[in-house]
Parts: sequence; structure tokens; C-alpha cells
Amino acid sequence: MNGETGTSKAAVQGTLQNHFLIAMPGMRDERFARSVIYLCAHSEDGAMGLIINRTQQLGFTDVLVELGLLDRSQSIRLPARARQMPVRNGGPVDRSRGFVLHSGDYMVDSSMPVSEQVCLTATMDILRAISVGKGPRHALMALGYSGWGAGQLEMEIAENGWLACPATPELLFEHDIETLYDRILASIGVDLAHLSTVAGHA
Repeated sequence: MNGETGTSKAAVQGTLQNHFLIAMPGMRDERFARSVIYLCAHSEDGAMGLIINRTQQLGFTDVLVELGLLDRSQSIRLPARARQMPVRNGGPVDRSRGFVLHSGDYMVDSSMPVSEQVCLTATMDILRAISVGKGPRHALMALGYSGWGAGQLEMEIAENGWLACPATPELLFEHDIETLYDRILASIGVDLAHLSTVAGHA
């Protein structure tokens, strides 16, 4: 496995937006060990993404209560999908800020298209919609985000910190968070044991 698979082609095209970043076994920053990040934005000015395979202790109901959108006693009225929605640990930056990645069947003025099928919304409108069963068909919520300055992500990829591959909505909105890291690697034909032998090589 060389460092070009899934990365160099996209890099040549100038952006890794709508890609998964998969932490390599040699990842030096423990905060990102075995993490999968969905890149929401990437340009020459930097990059922003959300870790999608780590969860918070807070659930979606807890977030609604803390924001004053729901009284705890009313939580039983939430649609089952909303009650069961985990909240992801999106990254170490601005951990109190919430983001919702969702399918493109729901849009408000503040929604930012990431791809033809995925949007990012960071306002409370979408939380209200999900809480009454009128939100997008597929959604995930995260608190905090992961960010890189100009050229920083490219440097980390060149140093074998990350492997990038095109994202798919099926894996992005996958409910089985625990196995997501291994499943995404398997989806691009990467053997983790073989990957370990190349980690750390420039």
C-alpha cells in the first residue's frame, strides 16, 4: 500500500472536500488515533471536518434540553430516531458548537452543500425539525470540529498521518459507529496489518 491510493488523485483536483480522512496507525496525535473524519471544507486556506466515529456522553435529547428547545419531561414525545441519535465528538476545536451533517432532502438558508448528497447545517432550525420528525432522512450531529490551517493537512498526509478516500453517504450515515474505522478501510481494499508496516514512512 503506498501513500498515493485515494489521496493523490483528489489532491491533484485541488480539494479533499467530501472525503473521509482515516487516521493511519502511526498517527502521532492521540486525539485522532483510529479516527475517521468527514471533510466538510478544504481549500488552499485550510480544512474543516468532523470526527464521525466517536461519540459524546450527551445524547440528542440532552442537547435539546440544554439548549432550551425541550423540557426533559417532554422527551418521551420525541420521534424514536431523535431519541436514539448519538452525538459525535466532532473534534477538539470549539467543543460547545454543534453541527449537523445531513442528506440533501432538507435545506434551510444556513445550510451549506458539501456535495450533491450531503449538507452541513449549524443552526437550531434543523434541531427543531428533527425533534418533530420533519428533518432530513439521514442526519448525524457533532459537537466540536477538527480544523487545519493553510497547508497543514497536506503536510500531515504527506507524513503518512492520514489516508484520504472519497466519502459515501452510506458509510457517512452508518449507525454502527464502533466498526466504522475498519469498514471504511475495508471498503477501499486496505488491510490494516499491511497498512501498519508503512505508517511513519515519509
